[in-house]
Amino acid sequence: MGQIALEGMEFFAFHGFYDEEQKIGNKYGVDLYIQTNLQSAAASDDLHETVNYETLYKIVHEQMKQPARLLEHIGQRVIAQVIHNFPKVKGVKVNIYKFNPPLGGICHRAMVTLEETVG
Repeated sequence: MGQIALEGMEFFAFHGFYDEEQKIGNKYGVDLYIQTNLQSAAASDDLHETVNYETLYKIVHEQMKQPARLLEHIGQRVIAQVIHNFPKVKGVKVNIYKFNPPLGGICHRAMVTLEETVG
């Protein structure tokens, strides 16, 4: 078993509980962790034997373009798409964070973490 990670992806997107947040947008970050068997890829040096992280990035990018009220909803969409596109994946963990959330005070980021084990 092994892990593939994409950390610190950043996007400007239009998510948020409040209508104003969805109009003006904000900066968001995403970390994605994939648990999968990497032995075949390690032995063969073949991209088709692993989870392509370029495809993972595209999945996250597409989900970040679709507005949502809750970070939890975006995270669940990302997990569902990863599992759909890579059926051999054994686990997915995603952190989604909003920079400078509108809380009325100083807060660098608000973050949610979702994790799903497959099989």
